[in-house]
Amino acid sequence: MKSQIATLVSTALEQLAQEGLLAADDIKTPVVERTRDSAHGDFATNAALVNTKAARMKPRGLAEKIVAALPESPQIAKVEIAGPGFINFHLTADAYHTVVPQIIEQAHDYGRSALGKGRKVQVEFVSANPTGPLHVGHGRGAAYGAVVADLLQAVGFEVHREYYVNDAGRQMNILAASVWLRYLELAGEELAFPVNGYKGDYVWDIAATLHREHADDYRFDAETVFRGIPADKPAGGDKEIHIDALIERCKHLLGDNRYRYVFELALNTILDDIRDDLEKFGVVYEEWFSERSLMESGAVNKAIERLRKAGYLYEDKGALWFRSTDFGDEKDRVVVRDNGQMTYFASDIAYHMDKLERGFDRVIDVWGADHHGYVPRVKAALTALGDDASKLDVLLVQFAILYRGGEKLAMSTRSGEFVTLRQLRKEVGRDAARFFYVMRKCEQHLDFDLDLAKSQTSDNPVYYVQYAHARICAVLRQASEKNMAIEPSQGTRNLEHLTEPHELALLNNLSRYPEIVEAAALNEEPHQLTHYLRDLANDFHTYYNAHQFLVDDDALRDARIKLVLATREVLRNGLNLIGVSAPETM
Repeated sequence: MKSQIATLVSTALEQLAQEGLLAADDIKTPVVERTRDSAHGDFATNAALVNTKAARMKPRGLAEKIVAALPESPQIAKVEIAGPGFINFHLTADAYHTVVPQIIEQAHDYGRSALGKGRKVQVEFVSANPTGPLHVGHGRGAAYGAVVADLLQAVGFEVHREYYVNDAGRQMNILAASVWLRYLELAGEELAFPVNGYKGDYVWDIAATLHREHADDYRFDAETVFRGIPADKPAGGDKEIHIDALIERCKHLLGDNRYRYVFELALNTILDDIRDDLEKFGVVYEEWFSERSLMESGAVNKAIERLRKAGYLYEDKGALWFRSTDFGDEKDRVVVRDNGQMTYFASDIAYHMDKLERGFDRVIDVWGADHHGYVPRVKAALTALGDDASKLDVLLVQFAILYRGGEKLAMSTRSGEFVTLRQLRKEVGRDAARFFYVMRKCEQHLDFDLDLAKSQTSDNPVYYVQYAHARICAVLRQASEKNMAIEPSQGTRNLEHLTEPHELALLNNLSRYPEIVEAAALNEEPHQLTHYLRDLANDFHTYYNAHQFLVDDDALRDARIKLVLATREVLRNGLNLIGVSAPETM
């Protein structure tokens, strides 16, 4: 309905342009939106206000011209001019009736559009370092990124979902060293495990695989391993220097081939686990992009050379620095360390350069909120490269805090004390996890109540919405058991019988669904859809409790069956976009 009114207004403006009252090139696209107060109609537009300068007349005068030029429409009951020049549209009852056959006919496609047709969007999300299992914090980014991607696809964009695999760099070396040290312990060596090592049970599991398959082939005595290594933090040393020295000792003792085997074993074991975890969470990617491929393809060197030629790199104390302060960053950033190693930042510059070279019209990164300071430096690098940094949109997702029995659960990734995404999914189910994760704006903190997510009450939003769908399915089964015909009549036939306030509320809400999908997609706000589904479920439950659907009156029964069929379709479509099932029984 919103799009139909927008078409009417656009036609009126074009008519005025033909009459010479407006210059066609100067016409500004107006906003059409639902009114907050039904007394002011159903929709309103600012067409006169935004085009008053081009028409060289006062807004109310232009509004009168626009209203006079509006094409006739059987769905418009009345048009009024309000305030400084807003145009309010009052719809007929029949206008809302038309949405029911539209939903039934379009089924899965209702709410979808071609708004973004011809435009390519890349959505990169999760991209957690493969140094351990995904935890509940990663889960929020996974659910949010997946729903944003699905919403964009629903409104016509060509979407490419991508996971950036950080399979190079220091953290992966710390993981490899941690696995090898646990292997040594399994082989019988007694040692002080480094403070900065990875301590989760999963490290033991990988080490056990190494020991089971290779026995003592990778074993060295602890005295050889730790001889001359700088002290760790408990002994008064520096934990960073200690772990880096252990990594170098690991590489030296094992040699290139055996060290690479431990590294790859750890990487692939965890990456396979992450991939499996995400697939079971309903998250599938078009591409898993390797950081190492940037090194191997020469992309990192290419990016650095482009920055050097542009005059944005300089050397200081043996390191190579990017002048990010020229672009508003708080300080310059190292791209090559004094030991010749590329930084994570250098890889990220090359990665985003590569993204834009692949021809995406828009690039969306979903990052944890703790990376907020990283945004300006990446945009600065793209600008320095001569690329359009405005194509990059970084969405920051706040951490999810778990509560059980009113108590906050502790989380520490390095120590291994955390709740994994797999554990969460097993405890509350995929549906509840996906729904709860996107109920808030991404920049808002999320308190995840495990007890609420498992409850089968109206207080649990996902249960409440799913129950509405299941209730409709139950009504249809009851009709079948009573040998009542539930095949809906064609078009808007009998819908004039829908006159109850509860029915009108449902019709109005059903008509809003395409607008909600569009707004949620363009604003990257999945929570708009969850809130809408809760409202729609509430409208249905209220209607269900107040009226009988399977009445003896054939015409009224037909009308109500069509209304609940349309409601079921919209509930199912909305839940599907969030990655949540629509059960037929509960």
